Amino acid sequence: MIFGKKIRALREEQGMVQRQLASALEIDTPMYSKIERGERKAKRSQLPIMAQLFGVKEKELLVVWLADKILDVIENEDDAKNDALTYAQDAINQEKNNV
Repeated sequence: MIFGKKIRALREEQGMVQRQLASALEIDTPMYSKIERGERKAKRSQLPIMAQLFGVKEKELLVVWLADKILDVIENEDDAKNDALTYAQDAINQEKNNV
């Protein structure tokens, strides 16, 4: 849902309407609306198009898109989600140190 909030805010800042984004992404307006509401997920391949339209770096959208995916996976894992995030962060840090 955080990705949807992010792209809605960017769209509104740019004074764009949903149908403009939908057209650029080659999807219909109702599908784009579902992405903003968090009912559908944007495709990774759509991020560069959105970044260009919003005038932001692709990495900015990618970070939020990935965070949204992570939150979806751990959403109902109340007892283990913090430990899982810590474990993943430790693995990322270890991987960086081995490079």
